Amino acid sequence: MFRSSHRAGPRTRRRRLAVRRRGLAAVGTLVAGAVVPIAVIQGGATARAAGNGSDVTANLFMWNWQSVASECTGVLGPKGYGSVLVSPPQDSIRLSGAHPWWEVYQPVGYDLNSRMGTEAQFKSMVAACHSAGVKVYADAVINHMSGGDQSSTDSYGGAAFDAHAKTYSQVPYGPGDFHSYPANCPNSSLTINDWNNRQQVQECDLSNLNDLYTETDAVRGKIAGYLDKLIGYGVDGFRVDAAKHINQADMADIESRLSDTQWGGRPYVLQEVYPGSGGDLAPAAFESNGSVIGFDFAYAVKSAFQGSLANLKNLASSGLQPADKDGVMVTNHDTERDGSTLNYKNGSQYTLATEFMLAYGYGAPSVFSGYAFNGHDDSPPADADGHVTATDCSSGAWICTDRVQGIANMVGWHNAAAGQAVTD
Repeated sequence: MFRSSHRAGPRTRRRRLAVRRRGLAAVGTLVAGAVVPIAVIQGGATARAAGNGSDVTANLFMWNWQSVASECTGVLGPKGYGSVLVSPPQDSIRLSGAHPWWEVYQPVGYDLNSRMGTEAQFKSMVAACHSAGVKVYADAVINHMSGGDQSSTDSYGGAAFDAHAKTYSQVPYGPGDFHSYPANCPNSSLTINDWNNRQQVQECDLSNLNDLYTETDAVRGKIAGYLDKLIGYGVDGFRVDAAKHINQADMADIESRLSDTQWGGRPYVLQEVYPGSGGDLAPAAFESNGSVIGFDFAYAVKSAFQGSLANLKNLASSGLQPADKDGVMVTNHDTERDGSTLNYKNGSQYTLATEFMLAYGYGAPSVFSGYAFNGHDDSPPADADGHVTATDCSSGAWICTDRVQGIANMVGWHNAAAGQAVTD
């Protein structure tokens, strides 16, 4: 557990609301002076015992396994982070040329030789993080396989596949394991034309990605087998990519097949469900299967920090998802690129917003650390074959937000002040 002067007695640990009507110039002053707005814990995230007990996750986007292991040992454990989210560990398509980051979101097999390292390195990373008291959550790409529009037949782990024929020999999957027209998707192109239509959203192809037939027992079993393999290596939970595109009943069945984690209890599940749709496609409809990513929180924080900071005072009552289901964040790898949330390019606004998130205590917070980019598809630092190279936080190529002093120290403050009521 991280120790600091912030951890005095219960009286000094109480959260006090210090958000005032100040201009953005004052925001920069607050960051420079290492002063953060301190607010109430508005609701607790679902309890996740074991490890150091913290509900704060460091999202180390596209860090290779050896770098994640080093960060767990040298930074995350000592600073009190409770968990680390790692990028998709399964084998994926490899394109020629620039190797865009989204290669890892186009699986071709469930073996664990990937852009971030070998299966042995993955196992070693999980063990190192556990030794530091840090849980490991893996980004799980289980809605689909690679894009049917991709011509490459090369992969990082050497799995044989044909995206056009929908054959993936390593799993294995064949054409019958994918949604098709007209049996499932009503559109001959397999595209989603109506984003408010549940059948299209969950049975057509998202961005040309071959959509798995998760209604079938065979597909459910293979997905569960992959996730259970990760649990067997010590993985404690999952970020479910494109969860909005998986029928809730299918996801519930897959989860029911999973083993308990090594540290005890059911695996933590955080689902990617973009807001904007209603009814059975709204984030609330997915909460029976786990938590949902806090896009709502990120959008509200950006609006306040680029508008009126006074709006932060009523943030918890502004229509957010329930605190025990909201995996709150300031940004992630998608939203930092589309400009819908703050990101590292916003400088002091981004830093202070992340500190505020940790101080505010709503939901289960995630601190994002990625890499510098100019174009949407830019690869992380990698060798000529696309394998991600070691993270060097001093190079400027990596954005190590989890290490920023005011943010890293606020993790300890967040842990110490958990459960304290509003005093001002």
